[in-house]
Amino acid sequence: MAAAEVFGKLNARQREAACFDGARALLILAGAGTGKTNTLAHRVAHLVLGGVAPERLLLLTFTRRAALEMTRRAQRIVAAALADESSAPPVRLPWAGTFHSVANRLIRKHCHRLGLAESFSVLDRGDAADLVDLARHELGLSRSEKRFPRKDTCLAIYSHKVNTQGELRKTLDDFFPWCADWELELKNLFRKYVEKKLETQALDYDDLLLYWHAMMGEPTLAAEIGALFDHVLVDEYQDTNTLQAGILERLRPQGRGLTVVGDDAQAIYSFRAATVENILSFREAFSAAVVPLEENYRSTQRVLDAANAVIGKSLYSRKPNGDKPRYVTVADDSAQAQYVVERVLETRERGMELRRQAVLFRSSHHSDVLELELVRRNIPYVKYGGLKFLEAAHVKDLLAVLRWADNPRNRVGAFRVLQLLPGVGPATAERVFTAFEANGSSWSALRSGSEDTDALLRFLGDPQTPWNGQVERVREWYEPHLERKYDAPQVRAADLVQLEKIAATCEKREAFLTEMALDPPQATGDLAGAPLVDEDYLVLSTVHSAKGQEWDSVHVLNVSDGNFPNEFSAGKPELIDEERRLLYVAMTRAKTELHLIAPLKYYVTSQSRMGDRHVYGAKSRFLTREVMACLEPVAYGSVGEPVEAQRAPVQLDVASALRGMWS
Repeated sequence: MAAAEVFGKLNARQREAACFDGARALLILAGAGTGKTNTLAHRVAHLVLGGVAPERLLLLTFTRRAALEMTRRAQRIVAAALADESSAPPVRLPWAGTFHSVANRLIRKHCHRLGLAESFSVLDRGDAADLVDLARHELGLSRSEKRFPRKDTCLAIYSHKVNTQGELRKTLDDFFPWCADWELELKNLFRKYVEKKLETQALDYDDLLLYWHAMMGEPTLAAEIGALFDHVLVDEYQDTNTLQAGILERLRPQGRGLTVVGDDAQAIYSFRAATVENILSFREAFSAAVVPLEENYRSTQRVLDAANAVIGKSLYSRKPNGDKPRYVTVADDSAQAQYVVERVLETRERGMELRRQAVLFRSSHHSDVLELELVRRNIPYVKYGGLKFLEAAHVKDLLAVLRWADNPRNRVGAFRVLQLLPGVGPATAERVFTAFEANGSSWSALRSGSEDTDALLRFLGDPQTPWNGQVERVREWYEPHLERKYDAPQVRAADLVQLEKIAATCEKREAFLTEMALDPPQATGDLAGAPLVDEDYLVLSTVHSAKGQEWDSVHVLNVSDGNFPNEFSAGKPELIDEERRLLYVAMTRAKTELHLIAPLKYYVTSQSRMGDRHVYGAKSRFLTREVMACLEPVAYGSVGEPVEAQRAPVQLDVASALRGMWS
């Protein structure tokens, strides 16, 4: 198949973006469902076919899986574009990965210039939180009269401040107002946390960007790193933060060879320090060419009409029109759950599998009542946003052994390993580690009180010990501790076998541990429940977790003020704008059927309905007259009544009027 035929399958705008050959930077504004991944993969293929060496392409994505998918697509496109497909050059993109994984490679390459040892550790989120907790305890903050923020909250505050490069006060005021009184104590905590990381030669997730950003601030080193690449391509640019934008600016100060893809209407991660300003200011900052992608291949035009009206976009589709999206008013969250279940089952009877349907919500607890109803009806489901694989205690235990062996100064790993031993608590662990440290952190000097443990760590700590088989050796050592400490040890042991298989795909221990910290496997997925009771299952997800996904039928729960927008966004225009984008993202996950559901009242507590304590819901401010004109209003009554018979051509929002009297 000739190149012209391959690229001819793209629409005009996609082809313009993929084949852009100008010297300027390029911004591809890719609306929801407009084929941005396909376009970016064709751009990579176009560059390779034009003679750019794959190893001189830097492709930055937000997950390792996205980088692998992009590489696979580019390989297929290059092969198809050549007349003799057997002669297609292998498209291996050694510099394709996440910002953090690329940063790790560059830091390791230049570690001696940065004051780091080659054996520095990368802490995962759990270990970083534990180190914060250690610093918190040493400063006496865990014993303060007023309850000091917990370790995970402290780490979230630290991460947001670092990635925005702003003032701690602004982070506290905007996102953690309940912690604002602790500003001075938090500064002291973060100072001690940084010192502890430096002492133990450990970098956390955010340090990887900080070090890369610092490297790019030194002109000679910045030029050296920039010279490695002819082109830099960035996916999901609307999700970048201030540090990442600064790195790109220093990599490509003139913009030449820089391509970014994103959608300002899908910028929904400010709580992770992402800023929509990066994509809004890109054209001016780099004098960039802009190619908008507006033909949507996912949704019907009627779904797009409603979404466009919410956000002010002009996406269009060539798919048949389909039905209008529904705006469904229900009595309360119980009626909402009944409506969803009835519609889901009815749609399944029409031939649409459960897994092609999804229920989306603003916050994880919004699905509580629905989940009870699904269990009662014996409907299998999965919920995105639950326990991660690496958050399981037994997995963290095994990795702690390897992390301590890899970096003898890793205090967090050491304390976790030592406290696995019978009779060893924090005081004993402290004594053993202090003695070990005093002897130069030499494995031959370790005296844990368990000869098996000492022998294992001497074996793992020997640089001559081959990587192959290390996880198996640790797993065998850990088995009696697993059986002693945890319930269901057989089930947990299966996770460790899975971990061993993953380790076999990595060439070195350092590479394995870094991958576990930066892009962990989804062995339990992001799934809160396993869909093993049935081969088919309904998908439940927060909107944030649903970004990038699509389903034939989508139900959005609690579309009312206080949820869309969230009550904590009140009075902050930039957060209200993000909440609008969040609703837009939810709506554009739907291919053919969309249900926006609005309960008329919410119970004050989810624990009890005693006393009928509730508040009335107000119509979402995002559902303007223009949006409502694109929706079919439906009032859902008691269980079993036909929905079609309950259509309400006019909706009266008396509750809002009554509130308005006192605003």
